[in-house]
Amino acid sequence: MDFNLNKEQELLRDGLGKFLATRYDLEKSRTAAKIGPGWQPEIWRALADDLGILGAAFPESVGGIGGGPVEIMVIAEELGRALVIEPFIDTVVVAGGLLQRADHPSAAALLERIADGSAIVVLAGTEPDNGDHAVSTTAVRADDEWVITGNKIVVTAAPLATHLLITARTSGEPADPHGVSLFLTEFDPAGPPPGVEVHGYRTIDDRRGADITFDGLRLPVDALLTEDAAGSLARARDEGAAAVCAEAVGSMRKVLSDTVEYCKQRQQFGQPIGTFQVLQHRMVDMYMELEQSVAAVYLAVLNLEAEPKVRARAVSAAKATIGRAARFIGQNAVQLHGGMGMTEELAIGHYFKRLTALQYEFGSTDEHRARYTKLTRP
Repeated sequence: MDFNLNKEQELLRDGLGKFLATRYDLEKSRTAAKIGPGWQPEIWRALADDLGILGAAFPESVGGIGGGPVEIMVIAEELGRALVIEPFIDTVVVAGGLLQRADHPSAAALLERIADGSAIVVLAGTEPDNGDHAVSTTAVRADDEWVITGNKIVVTAAPLATHLLITARTSGEPADPHGVSLFLTEFDPAGPPPGVEVHGYRTIDDRRGADITFDGLRLPVDALLTEDAAGSLARARDEGAAAVCAEAVGSMRKVLSDTVEYCKQRQQFGQPIGTFQVLQHRMVDMYMELEQSVAAVYLAVLNLEAEPKVRARAVSAAKATIGRAARFIGQNAVQLHGGMGMTEELAIGHYFKRLTALQYEFGSTDEHRARYTKLTRP
């Protein structure tokens, strides 16, 4: 099997890497996250206008470049290396995938807006105590409207969104994967419509999220995007999980590189601490965890278009591997940097927070271990 990128994919990686190295300043990004709007809109527009990567996995008919899972992997890894907080995975990978699989007249137009940077679409799918899979939020038909009632938590990037994709049950019990429909609505977190309450916050890794309560939100009949969305939602979550795994690889590459460089410069007992054999062994262990993670991401990405059980097994293997590696590499990087590893001034602390959060996105390490075990039983 050939794991080498083709010429176009190499150009995509190199172009994005150069853009982020010259245009994406970590200090400016953290300032926007902490006391600003939570992101840099001008960077998002540049990703669309200058690089065209917001349509990387979309067909050319909606302004995309016709790429696939490998292109998403390449982009996500570079975004992870630069610690980009803009909602690429939430909007392009997860919401974009759901829209592409929806047989709805408004889907193509919204994909065009995502590709040109004018729309931020996010999925509101996680509920209290139910995770991503059980859905208690209900959608009841009332004449020519749908009435939605329920709660969603940790809706990543919701404070930045222009549109929401809402999972709501139209039939069946909460644990039944079928009977869950997907609804599309315009969204303004600063001025939500009647029946919607938004509680926004900054997450530990300097991103924006929100808990959203729907108390009789009324939507028109044509807001129903997909009637039975179970299969599409399962695939979207696996695609999101694979993308955050690729992002984690980019972050871990940067963390390991910075740690090795620091150990070459930091002096103790009159010599660089990188010459101490015990620390060399520690960094080799970090490198081995990184290489296992790279292989696991390849496995997941190359199986995203396989049949559902094969796809799910490969993604869970990658997510469990990445979860272990992110924890090991992040903690050891901080320890090798000493107390300054957790300061705001040093980049390593910001990467550590992101690597910690990545372990729980689209299912925790333990959840994916359990799913992998279930899927490999005879």
